[in-house]
Amino acid sequence: MSNLTTVELKTFVPAKDFARSRDFYQALGFNMPWSDDNMAYMHHGSSSFMLQNFYVREQAENFVMHLLVEDVAAWHRHLSEAGVAERFEVRMGELVDQPWGMREFVLFDPSGVLWHIAQNI
Repeated sequence: MSNLTTVELKTFVPAKDFARSRDFYQALGFNMPWSDDNMAYMHHGSSSFMLQNFYVREQAENFVMHLLVEDVAAWHRHLSEAGVAERFEVRMGELVDQPWGMREFVLFDPSGVLWHIAQNI
């Protein structure tokens, strides 16, 4: 069993407008160490995902990502001050304390993917 150690789990996030989505995620603070015409590796801290140049509306609008951060208020403030929601014409919610012990806000990406950005409280 010792050879069954996992290293990482990544998801493939759909993009309706691939160039716009790459710009959006970089504006959020994700690095893009690698990209071609169909895929981009997006990385921030210990979190990463593959952005794909693929879009099915029903899939994208039912896709949810959860990003656990140390300081959710700092993330919310940074994205608000940078005008990310206005620049990319997406919706961003206010900070909310959830009954399950997390403070979070939601953010939709340009393709309709819903992000919950949260910290433990």
